[in-house]
Formats: sequence, structure tokens, C-alpha cells
Amino acid sequence: MSHTTGVRQAQKQKTRQALLDAGLRLLAEQSLSSIGLREVTRMVGVAPAAFYRHFRDIPDLGVALVEESLGSLHGVVRAILAEQPDAEERIDRTVAVVEHFVRENPAHIRFIARERHGGVRAVRRAIAAELARFADEVAAALREQRVSDGWSDDDLLMLAEMYVDHLVMTASALLDAADDGDTVARDRLAERARRQLRLISLGRRHWKD
Repeated sequence: MSHTTGVRQAQKQKTRQALLDAGLRLLAEQSLSSIGLREVTRMVGVAPAAFYRHFRDIPDLGVALVEESLGSLHGVVRAILAEQPDAEERIDRTVAVVEHFVRENPAHIRFIARERHGGVRAVRRAIAAELARFADEVAAALREQRVSDGWSDDDLLMLAEMYVDHLVMTASALLDAADDGDTVARDRLAERARRQLRLISLGRRHWKD
């Protein structure tokens, strides 16, 4: 009995992931608000009724894609902030991680960039909530650094939000360069991102002045 249940659960998860992947492929060419449920299920090869065993509707699928797109990035960036004591090392490592994430997950980055201010309210709110949670985690990591001594919680959160916004904008710009096949522009963007983070870091050291 348990073996049968396990097989069913594995198949259910496989179908759910296939629906997510299909939605992401369709989003390469169109916005979420223009995607139809039948388009997604046709691509997977399942009946439309099967969709409702995994998602309430297309916006619900979009919310799941938000979690898939941003969830894995949280722990990586938080670890960099916690483990790298030197500001220059943190900056270089952070930009390198963003570059790698864009290379490995271009469809996810494109989806977030397009839908962050898109027409599906549930997805906009999910992206905002995920980025806010990201900022909270970054603020917690920043709080552990000596340079944060004396900082208020509000100021630390403000700084964390600056970092998160910067990472999102950098990822979007790097994706545009990658889509154009412009490696020179990509390298220039990465260097600019490092310089901008250094500027933020410099301002941080003198904020209380």
C-alpha cells in the first residue's frame, strides 16, 4: 500500500512540475495574463481537468513559479553575507552568484522581470512578498556584521532592500545582454554592478556620520 502511495505521489509531483515547466516555456513569448489553461495542459499532454488537481487557476500557477524562481536564491546570498567577512569579497561573490543564476535560470529571471509589474495581481503580490522576505533575511545577515553596530532595524531593512533591488535590476540587465549575445555588455554590466555595490558599501560605513 505504501509503495503504491509513493508511486502516485511521485507521479503527481512529476505532473505538477511538468505543468510549471510548460507555463515557463509559454512565458518566454507572452505574459501570464495571456496564457490559457488549455495551452499549458496541451503542452504537457494531460486533460484540462488534471490541471485543477495541482493549481486553482493560471494565477495560482504563476505564484508557484514565483516561489520556484526566487526560492533557491535566498540561501545562497544569505550565506555569502554571513560567511564573507571582507566587503570586497562579498561584493565579488554576490555578483558572481547573480551572473551564474542568470545563466542557469534565464526563463525564471525573465518571468520575474516581466511579471513584477505585470497584469496579474496575485503574482505581483507574490513577487513583492518574496522580495520582502528576501530583504528581511538579508537584513538579519547584515545585523551580524560589526559595521552594523548601532544601526536601527529600520535602517538595516532599508539597506537590505537596496541590496535586493540592486540584485534584481542587475539580473534583469544581465539577461538582456545574454539575450543579445553581447558578452562585452555583460562584462561591463557585471563590473558596473560591483562598483555600485562598493558605493553602497562606502555609504554604509559613513551612514551614521
